[in-house]
Amino acid sequence: MITHGNSIKIFTCNRSRKLANEIAEILKMELGDCVVGKFSDGETMVRIRETVRGRDVFVIQSTSAPANDSIMELLIMIDALRRASAGRITAVMPYFGYARQDRKARSRDPITAKLVADIITAAGADRVLTMDLHAPQIQGFFDIPVDHLFGAPVLVNYFLEKGYKGDDVVVVSPDVGSVKMARNFAQKLDCKLAIIDKRRPDSNVAEVMNIVGDVRDRCCLMVDDMIDTAGTICEGANALVKAGAKEIIASCTHGVFSGPALERLEQSPIKKVVVLSTYEHEKELIDKIITLSVGPLFAEAIERIYADLPLSKLYE
Repeated sequence: MITHGNSIKIFTCNRSRKLANEIAEILKMELGDCVVGKFSDGETMVRIRETVRGRDVFVIQSTSAPANDSIMELLIMIDALRRASAGRITAVMPYFGYARQDRKARSRDPITAKLVADIITAAGADRVLTMDLHAPQIQGFFDIPVDHLFGAPVLVNYFLEKGYKGDDVVVVSPDVGSVKMARNFAQKLDCKLAIIDKRRPDSNVAEVMNIVGDVRDRCCLMVDDMIDTAGTICEGANALVKAGAKEIIASCTHGVFSGPALERLEQSPIKKVVVLSTYEHEKELIDKIITLSVGPLFAEAIERIYADLPLSKLYE
């Protein structure tokens, strides 16, 4: 619990209000007084209604849908705080949505993750706090400090409490890019690892080629950093069923669930989907989806950043 009076302020825009309220409650604080709305022509409007001069300010905002509106709200909030003479501004982005565009996959592609990082810095942020970037090296795209939290400890603790461990369980990486995360899960749960070999003929389209590892008669725990349209995870689940898996559970840090994702998950052989509360939805989710809170983790990170304490404890 923070006990330093008004020297710290926590604000939020419109995309992470539930998480921001939870963090503020844990820290025994009130959210900063501000208004985030739109002018009649659609331009984003931000008004800070209390002093922030010299304060340590944290702005909580994920790039939830609509992503571009989320980014603009965050940028304009940061600019308003900087012009109001805030002492230090930390952009708390539980979900950094542009992280998938981190390289030139084809000729003439943009590297949008770098562009967004530059814009956040130019707006006036002094630090970024985020979780499970799609590519961890994106931390290097920023010219300001980045604190990168991991959602795995929260997910692993959940599965340990539910008894998913040992020889009856196999952790499955739905693609090569998630192998490191899946290996970490497998070590913590003391179980085997399998990898789904796939190719992506088009964006948001996945085609399973092979399964590396033995999944027959085992509970398969598929882990990834995010589920967007759910094409990858559902195609992988279908392949696991054909390979003899007896139960399939999916988990990820960021449950984006765009487009046909919910319908696909509902019709898939996946028993349940465990996600973290980094991404907030206006629509109602299906019963298969279980959401675990990252509020306590972010609250402790904010407290440690404010007090200039190391965050290494949170990585364990």
